[in-house]
Amino acid sequence: MPIYLPERLSDANESLTPRQIVAELDKYVVGQHNAKRAVAIALRNRMRRQKLSPEMADEVAPKNILMIGPTGVGKTEIARRLARLAQSPFLKVEASKFTEVGYVGRDVESMVRDLVEIAVDMVRAEQVEGVRVKAERNAEERLLDLLLPPSPPASDADPAAGGEHAQATREKIREQLREGRLDDRVVEIDVRERAFPSFEIIAGSSVEEVGINVKDMLPGLFQGRTKQRRVKVSEAREHLLQEEQQKLVDMESVARVAVERVENAGIIFVDEIDKIAGREGGHGPDVSREGVQRDILPIIEGTTVNTKYGMVRTDHILFIAAGAFHVSKPADLIPELQGRFPIRVELEPLGRDEFVRILTEPKNALVKQYTALLETEGIRLDFAPDAILRIADFASLVNERAENIGARRLHTVMEKLLDEVSFEAPDLKEKSITIDAAYVDRMLADIVKNEDLTRYIL
Repeated sequence: MPIYLPERLSDANESLTPRQIVAELDKYVVGQHNAKRAVAIALRNRMRRQKLSPEMADEVAPKNILMIGPTGVGKTEIARRLARLAQSPFLKVEASKFTEVGYVGRDVESMVRDLVEIAVDMVRAEQVEGVRVKAERNAEERLLDLLLPPSPPASDADPAAGGEHAQATREKIREQLREGRLDDRVVEIDVRERAFPSFEIIAGSSVEEVGINVKDMLPGLFQGRTKQRRVKVSEAREHLLQEEQQKLVDMESVARVAVERVENAGIIFVDEIDKIAGREGGHGPDVSREGVQRDILPIIEGTTVNTKYGMVRTDHILFIAAGAFHVSKPADLIPELQGRFPIRVELEPLGRDEFVRILTEPKNALVKQYTALLETEGIRLDFAPDAILRIADFASLVNERAENIGARRLHTVMEKLLDEVSFEAPDLKEKSITIDAAYVDRMLADIVKNEDLTRYIL
């Protein structure tokens, strides 16, 4: 049985130059050219490494990146878009959710296990796409078997004629099925019940460390009984299609390719790394900060993690760490961890000019999002250029007065600005609305002037 198995990342991605990678990132993230350059070089180096001899490739370690900058300036978005561009397994974790061994919290190795799960889902989806045509054909045949009553035995006089008649009937029903004329007819299908006993095995220091798959040990216990259900043809088709896809996809090869992809192309984005910076000497929640750093260190340096899909080496996973470093600074990280992030990039705070661009330029710009949302109600929303400037002015002003949360401030400002329109949209007689500077002032000026209101509302 032929199996669709993408062993390598697509050739199109291998031909992306750093300049093209930056151009792609520019479509979604405004400014931050230095950070984009750094991640583009890291991705290109990963592609270059794939072309080296196995001996040399094994020696080339990824150049991990430390992004330094306030919240809302694009750190996470750059990493996420980079992973999507490279079709790489990508995981975002907060460093603050991990704790030192012996404390309550997540085990640091769980980040690698989570990344493998993401890769398995990616590869399974690719394989399902590859066998979709065959699975649809098989599901259709099974559905026709359900729709057609058993053929009467052919007469001895002309058995061929009986077979031809049955085949003609089958083709006629196939045609009706494809046209959707039988979607409401009810058929009986066998459905496997999903019955899982509710118990856990706790071994080691956490449930995550269990290396035994109970379902493999006791297959009979988890099989579930089959029962007949009466469902519409449209629902039966979907159920049978999933069954056929499951049969055609080889989960062993999925696991093998997923592990390989994680080891060679995985990206882990460790956010809030500044929250675990700082020396020992505190009490309470601060006590395990340095311990977390020491636990994360082997993962970044390169170790082997046991997952349910096999052993995974972390030597060539690209780590991108980020933090605001308001209170602490990168030098407060333990020296060994600092040394594992050779590329340091500082992201610039965003001002009025950047906000104007963020509102209008990216593919997923906020103005485009709100316009599309209200179009679903038949409302045409037009933003005048002077309105965009006023929104940017208000956002940057609030960021100066209150906490600077970067581009996220635009979300709160836009929600307050369009609060009235969004609420009244279904009942509005006027289907074309122009948002100009006067409208922005009417909706926002009083709130921005009153500092107490600003703190609570914007």
